[in-house]
Amino acid sequence: MKVYFIGAGPGAADLLTLRAKALIEQCPVILYAGSLVPDEVLKFAPEETRKINTAPLALGEIVEALKQAASEGKNVARLHSGDPSLYSAIAEQCALLRELGIEYEVVPGVPAFAAASAALGLELTLPEVNQTVILTRTSKRASAMPESESLKVLGASKALLAIHLSAKNADQIIEDLVPNYGEDCPVYITCDVSWPTEKLVKTKLSMLSATLKEHGIERTAIIFVGKALDQELVRKSALYDKDHNRHLKPVSK
Repeated sequence: MKVYFIGAGPGAADLLTLRAKALIEQCPVILYAGSLVPDEVLKFAPEETRKINTAPLALGEIVEALKQAASEGKNVARLHSGDPSLYSAIAEQCALLRELGIEYEVVPGVPAFAAASAALGLELTLPEVNQTVILTRTSKRASAMPESESLKVLGASKALLAIHLSAKNADQIIEDLVPNYGEDCPVYITCDVSWPTEKLVKTKLSMLSATLKEHGIERTAIIFVGKALDQELVRKSALYDKDHNRHLKPVSK
């Protein structure tokens, strides 16, 4: 028996990896958060699959469901939105499974920030503009952020920021970032990417709070902040310059 922690991607079923789809089809038990994983993803599971919505469950209840599946010798597909490496809370579940001697495996998925940048049609790293992307969040109702990772500290780099789980903390984002990014810094707000309710909104940093309110965005948003969002700054990459040595292997004839 094994528990598979599966990145279910941003929402759209056709953004599942082939491995994720195969496991959903094969595992007799599926645990998923109903508020984050749409029914479209579950359609690949056979009708007889035991499906457990973990949205209303505490950690202990989730682990009990995993223990029950283990006692029955049944593999479990534990679905998490996006990619399990980011803000998925699998670490505490994995720790408990190790204590119980239950085998597990992590299956990557399309991360939400990547799906969002694709929906916007943007590259987040522009030559001579931004070459670093910082994935972060802010403190609010969730656990506190380390002081060394506050937006005031991270903003000093002027890197492109992909701020997760922070739609209700917009005023603080503005206050912390304007000194380094400026009031007119371009911002994209992405919400429910690849869902029917998808929203993609461009604004500027000083207008972040007002824009969120205008569009009724309160959750599941990623807020991108940085100069690279200004497509007028796109320049030719050295990679495709005719004089650039790309170390290409000779074509065999």
